[in-house]
Amino acid sequence: MKRWIVLTCMLAVCYCRLSAQHLLSGHYTQAELAAKLIPQAQWMPFPRTTDREGWEKADTAIGEAVIKKAESYMDYDWPSIPATKSLLIIRTGNRSEYQDIANKRREVLGTLLMAELYENEGRFIDPIINGVWSVCEESFWGVPAHLPGSFKGLMDVSQPFVELFSAETATLLAWVDYFLGPQLDAASPQIRKRIYYETNKRIFEPLMNKPHGWMHATANGRRPNNWNPWICSNWLNAVLLLEKDDSKRITAVDKILGVLDEFLDPYPADGGCDEGPGYWGAAAASLYDNVAMLNLATNNAFDYVYNDKKVGEMGKFIYRAQISERYFLDFADADPQPRMAAGMIYRFGKDIKDPAMMRFGAWYLKDENQAAVGGYHFFRHLFAIFMQDEFRQAEKGLALPADVWWPDLQVMVARDKEGSTNGFFVAAKGGNNDESHNHNDIGNYVVYYDGLPVLIDIGRGTYTAKTFSSKRYDIWYNRSDYHNVPSVNGYQQSAGPQFKATEVMYKRSLTSASMMMNISASYPEAAGIERWQRNIRLARGKQVYIDDVLQLKKNGIVTEHLMTCYPVEVLKPGVLVIHRKEGNVQKDFYLRYPADELEASIEKVPLLTEEDGGVKQKWGENIYRINLNGASIKAKTKLGFTIGLQ
Repeated sequence: MKRWIVLTCMLAVCYCRLSAQHLLSGHYTQAELAAKLIPQAQWMPFPRTTDREGWEKADTAIGEAVIKKAESYMDYDWPSIPATKSLLIIRTGNRSEYQDIANKRREVLGTLLMAELYENEGRFIDPIINGVWSVCEESFWGVPAHLPGSFKGLMDVSQPFVELFSAETATLLAWVDYFLGPQLDAASPQIRKRIYYETNKRIFEPLMNKPHGWMHATANGRRPNNWNPWICSNWLNAVLLLEKDDSKRITAVDKILGVLDEFLDPYPADGGCDEGPGYWGAAAASLYDNVAMLNLATNNAFDYVYNDKKVGEMGKFIYRAQISERYFLDFADADPQPRMAAGMIYRFGKDIKDPAMMRFGAWYLKDENQAAVGGYHFFRHLFAIFMQDEFRQAEKGLALPADVWWPDLQVMVARDKEGSTNGFFVAAKGGNNDESHNHNDIGNYVVYYDGLPVLIDIGRGTYTAKTFSSKRYDIWYNRSDYHNVPSVNGYQQSAGPQFKATEVMYKRSLTSASMMMNISASYPEAAGIERWQRNIRLARGKQVYIDDVLQLKKNGIVTEHLMTCYPVEVLKPGVLVIHRKEGNVQKDFYLRYPADELEASIEKVPLLTEEDGGVKQKWGENIYRINLNGASIKAKTKLGFTIGLQ
């Protein structure tokens, strides 16, 4: 026991030394920043459209694919977004119908812009003008799901505020202005004037003059999530490109640095992203986007950031959280199969001088759609198209570390063999039930074998109005009884920072890796738990052990829940078999439990609601919950079970 505590404490101390406060805002005075920042009129982060020698360095294959796709948009109709689409968020909870239209409009505009940059013949200019004007006519550049509740589903244009997608829109328009300014002016000087007017009114003025909740910690102390660096990256892009008043430009950049430090200062020193790999691409990765753009705007005056140990740990999280080629950790709202922004990951790894991260990013480049311009983080495309030769020549590979431990995040990763998906993989978490994108899941774990799931975390489904409302924990996959954790005397875990793991300890060796924690504090007092010590252990090359040593106030009812996406059969009392079939390959896994204390039942979870659509997309139609029911569990006892091949 003492050795576990010592190891955990030593790791925590080491990580604390990595933390640097005010890394961005504390390095330069505003006067020094002004001297570093290249004036707007002189700044050329990427070749202008007229610089054809510069554009000859852009990847030809991508250019051909983008032009071909853009040709299909020459007569694009630029559909309006009816007010009733915006009202769906309060009428039915649906957010996708509005977003599908808005996202498509931006994908088309971005594709047309890239095609014109490559071709430079002017034939895409008019469709681009139509797109710019159409977007400027929108009442709101964001999405109804992000509107304050008092707005009742429709934007109050007299009260502009900035959320994720309004900031993304500003960036897209700013790059149109940067690259095609002379062509737009030749058509009409009103186009660029409109771009600046709308961006200034909707983005710059609100951000400089009104507090926004994502800029800093909440009233209860929760630190900012991905909204902070994601929005800042777009705010920075737009202000650097569009703001001609260099005094305002410098003041805005200075403020952005302070806002970013509100995200970075309290970020865990171990670099762990509590939003998971699916949100890392907009969290730590967006912090990197900011630094990369700052370096372009200052002749690399912010290169020092890459030497910060915590920033380095933040970058490495993405490949350390990998299960296999196909799957990643998906605790809370994370996606088990997130899309990898491969070019950005490679650049991040290169800047922090991490070859493993570079190989990881280069490995995922092989699956990228060369014509894809949709989605967000538009500026990442610009970096990528000028680096394709380097990407193609880069060494490729997956690190797949044997052990990872994030003491601040309280997450363990372990696999049978370093650098290989062969055999068992286990990940487990402690933490608290007020994490960003939280699920009530203290003590949860996942088990994979040969890179494919055995016991899973469902992750998130489709976002609706309910997802981020007071009814969040009415959604089944957000509740603890649909995670691999117990229900006690009919009670699930509760939401809130006080519901957490305590006495968290970690141990690893060549033959095993273990995580132990007391999960009793994650349940309400009425559950009647004095202590619940959970130990999750991988015996390398053998099997996975789950041991729960519990002390209740009196004899009670306990149900151990386990989730899988494969059919389960009760082979006999004490033995369940999970029949995993992927393609033509079937493999059986045996779950052994104490039949004298627990009785097994299997239920197939019905996937019927709009939220369930996202579950089906990730896991298919088949979600099964194993319930190991103990009708009369002694107040002091041990419940243990194993997952293995026999």
